[in-house]
Amino acid sequence: MKRFDAETGNARVAAVESLLADDHTLNEAARRVAQVAARFADAVDRDARFPTEAVDAMREERLLGALVPIELGGRGASLAAVAAACRIIGQACSSAAMIYAMHQTQVASIVDHALSSDWHRRFAEQLAEREWLLASATSEEEVGGNLRNSRCAIEADGDMFTLAKLAPTISYGAQGDAILVTARRDRDAPAAEQVLVTLLKENATLTRRSGWDTFGMRGTCSEGFALDARGYCEQIFPVPFAQIAERTMVPTSHILWAAVWTGIANDAFLRAHQFFRAQMQKQGGALPPSGRRIADALALLQAMQARIDGALRLHEHSASRSWSATMAQAAEINTLKTYVSTTALEVVKHATMICGMASYKNGTPYTLGRHIRDLHSAPLMISNDRIEANTANLLLALRPATLEREI
Repeated sequence: MKRFDAETGNARVAAVESLLADDHTLNEAARRVAQVAARFADAVDRDARFPTEAVDAMREERLLGALVPIELGGRGASLAAVAAACRIIGQACSSAAMIYAMHQTQVASIVDHALSSDWHRRFAEQLAEREWLLASATSEEEVGGNLRNSRCAIEADGDMFTLAKLAPTISYGAQGDAILVTARRDRDAPAAEQVLVTLLKENATLTRRSGWDTFGMRGTCSEGFALDARGYCEQIFPVPFAQIAERTMVPTSHILWAAVWTGIANDAFLRAHQFFRAQMQKQGGALPPSGRRIADALALLQAMQARIDGALRLHEHSASRSWSATMAQAAEINTLKTYVSTTALEVVKHATMICGMASYKNGTPYTLGRHIRDLHSAPLMISNDRIEANTANLLLALRPATLEREI
């Protein structure tokens, strides 16, 4: 019995060491991508263009298929490793990092919910082999950003279907190799009875209806399109979208978005820290008046990362949770998004006050205009007001003692 325990323990240690090594390899690849992304970040922002160079670097480093299981040709990376990659790239180029985060949310949805389908297993293999970029169309005209309702519907005819959708935004839709789209199961289904379908680029027509000249996150190219597509019914996910959204899409997107925002805020902090040290040297080692702010900014960054780490642990063990624990987890994921999206802005505000006019001017080593503008998108990506109202409704369904016990 002791020998069996020792062997089991050694196997577990080996598995953990292998996972840590793989995560380290992914982080190193993300750093190489970040170096490329940083060189073009200002041009991407200025010209509101797709970060082609950064995404090409992701393909070269085989980052797009990171979440695809090893047996299907991917890296089999953990969500924590992908979140770390989002943070690393976020320090260099907000738009490139957000594109990576949104892409990986779609990959996670396929890996968690569609690999029982032969079509989607083949798709995942091709995604990993060719390093395809996945876009998504979940918003819709007259529905807006309400993820859980659709107006458009699948029109099935035998083993084929057609779909038409008016999407006010499809991030990097023109550049994606495939698009995951929400729709009603059929034209008689209610708005909340949705499915998720994977559309191949060659079988979808995108007619541009609006541009993307925005305050921040200018490189995500989230233009509006009329989408018309056809395909095989086996391209429809085998489980309802409600299950996909609850178990994977919402928690994964909020975790990865939060990682991107933390990366942006961390870069602002590093610039402020560099300025702070230079200021101390000029003053002969005397602590500048901004000393309190640099400490406050660090504390906020640490709190943001702690919230992400906690959400990752919670998500990792979510499959076997009770109903009350699931509701508590949903509240935790919701508040992760609202907390990090607002706190990241607070970090950049501190950094701006530390650097002063050097941060306000463009073209200095301490410029923070892009950081501020990009982070103002954070509370709007699924409105914090909508999320907070949803969280309040979740809390109404939970007894305080139950909430405390489950969290």
